[in-house]
Amino acid sequence: MKIKAHAEGHIVELEDGSRWRIFPGDLDITVLWKPETDLTVLKLSDGPPSHALVSEDGPVRVIPADQKWPVEEVKDRLAKG
Repeated sequence: MKIKAHAEGHIVELEDGSRWRIFPGDLDITVLWKPETDLTVLKLSDGPPSHALVSEDGPVRVIPADQKWPVEEVKDRLAKG
């Protein structure tokens, strides 16, 4: 699936209209994305994150754009690497 919009660094909209909030620790991967980047949406069983967007550059953890990342979880995951 292709990217429809990625104007905000932490939100990506796909051509199917779905919008995803990117995990802060994965933003370094998304800077490589271009409109023609092909992404696959994967549903994860042990969320959050609830989903991953996978490209040839690797997986990116995401949640629906209307949700917020839990602050403590973000801090914990970033501390662990």
